[in-house]
Amino acid sequence: MISEPELVDGDGFVVSEVLTETPPPGPPGPPRARRPWLWALGGAVVASAVWAGGLYAYEKRQDQGPDMRGYKSTASLCEAAELKGLVGVLGKRSTDSGWDSSSQGGSDSGVDSGSVGGAEGAEPSVLEIAQCSLMFGPPETGYSGDVTYTRHLVTDPGPEFDALARRYGEVEPYEGLGEKAYLSVYDNMGAELRVLDGQVEISISFNETSGWNEDTDEPTRQTKRVDLSGVEVPLAQDMLALMAALKR
Repeated sequence: MISEPELVDGDGFVVSEVLTETPPPGPPGPPRARRPWLWALGGAVVASAVWAGGLYAYEKRQDQGPDMRGYKSTASLCEAAELKGLVGVLGKRSTDSGWDSSSQGGSDSGVDSGSVGGAEGAEPSVLEIAQCSLMFGPPETGYSGDVTYTRHLVTDPGPEFDALARRYGEVEPYEGLGEKAYLSVYDNMGAELRVLDGQVEISISFNETSGWNEDTDEPTRQTKRVDLSGVEVPLAQDMLALMAALKR
């Protein structure tokens, strides 16, 4: 229906809104059938994306290698291992010597280097080993000490750790250090503390030393023993300090 125009102040006309009759809407038609292959295609795309994301995450983990828990390579283990606790018991450190190497293929032959990989063109290393040898007290009458730091770059050292810790006799578990730790105290002759923490093994040990000059029939070196009762406390303190230093 069209409405009549209206007169405004006698000057002109303003056309009103034009209305038209619209037929009432009919009943809704049936819903359109969804195409099953579109849903199947969408599911395949989502599955492929999930699979690709999982593969990427797996490959990324593989590329990064085992989790070292923050333990880093060291250029000088003797500097990292201050051993203040043992110094207080056994005497001042002297005649430090050390080496760092990366061993390939699990063998003992290593390249004198503090980096992983060894010589150019060599196979990737599976071990990274650093060692420090030292004396506590005077060289002629003191104790010899040894610190070893091994990073296992491929395999898990856990299954072999127990056997290696017991290779020289009885050991006792020591709580509060890494995943697992073993302590050995050999009367007043020496002691050893070994720690496993993830892919890393650390050991601190000391022993009495002796030597004999057959020509003069006199000792050339003989340790002057000290009381080692309670030595596990400073030994554990030194281990904790070394573990922290190797993560810096």
